[in-house]
Amino acid sequence: MINEEIRDKEVRLIDSDGTMLGIISIKEAQTLASTKNLDLVKIAPQGVPPVCKIMDYGKYMFELAKKEKEARKNQKIINIKEVRFSPSIEAHDFEFKVKNAYKFLQNGDKVKVSIKFRGREMHYTSIGHEILDKFAEEVKDVGIVEKKPKLEGKSMIMILNPKQ
Repeated sequence: MINEEIRDKEVRLIDSDGTMLGIISIKEAQTLASTKNLDLVKIAPQGVPPVCKIMDYGKYMFELAKKEKEARKNQKIINIKEVRFSPSIEAHDFEFKVKNAYKFLQNGDKVKVSIKFRGREMHYTSIGHEILDKFAEEVKDVGIVEKKPKLEGKSMIMILNPKQ
């Protein structure tokens, strides 16, 4: 809330330079702000009495937006790419999927490697472990295993992070 939107009778006022002016009536606070050509802004409405500060509201909002934009610029968005296998994968298919995962990891994306088990294949989950271990070994120079192979339902999942 700023200027005339503030409906309290008394406020604890902070000056534009940060000095505490004490508890003053809202009329006095608004006249002080208007004489300095600044805005009266309620910064702590839950206080008794509420805390208001004399400041340039437009400049304050601009600074907040600038900080937010800077924080967004410094964020890095990480995508998760998925590579799926079956327990009975052939050598050429395996190499092809390793090559794709290699590209993903070089681009800075995480890779989720999963093996789907169907029917009787559930009895041979050790084959899935071997395939995922072999896969991790193939991409070890560009990726690190974040989450080791684990059976979740009918699929085994492993997650790889790119190396820094």
